[in-house]
Amino acid sequence: MTPNTILDAAGFDRTLRRLAHEVTERAGGKDFVLVGIQTRGVPLAERLAGIVSKIENREIPFGAIDVTLFRDDYRTSLKSEIPHGNQLPFSIDDRNIILVDDVLFTGRSVRAAIDELISFGRPRKIQLLVLIDRGHRQLPIRADYVGKNVPTSIEDKVKVKIAEVDGEDSVVLHRQEA
Repeated sequence: MTPNTILDAAGFDRTLRRLAHEVTERAGGKDFVLVGIQTRGVPLAERLAGIVSKIENREIPFGAIDVTLFRDDYRTSLKSEIPHGNQLPFSIDDRNIILVDDVLFTGRSVRAAIDELISFGRPRKIQLLVLIDRGHRQLPIRADYVGKNVPTSIEDKVKVKIAEVDGEDSVVLHRQEA
């Protein structure tokens, strides 16, 4: 596989700031919360909450959900994954939720996240924010906020590294060589 850097640390930061401004323009002033999908969606949500809080001059609540047990492939391929748990320090009833994840691929993690959220209550609206949209959906799911669209083949790998988890910020595309 040949690696290609999609976002370096500076590009990563610029993309998060642009996404924060998009959220402020489209959802600002409304009662919304950011909810990160474990693992890398959580630090993304926390960072975005911090940036949007500065722009809006008010605290933006954020939380975390773990979709491990709600995934449709849990019984077959994810048995070794240990759930991280949920941290929703607020009610989601009648709230606008912006789900945050690092990569949108098949849509299965997002479907699981929606199922998980609905088990906690009835949000007014759920939107999706992703750092990378790489295509190849298996479910009819699309992101409302996209940091970068990256055309890929189904065999390619997109690796997002986040400083809080991996010690650096970057996005690398590993293309499958023919």
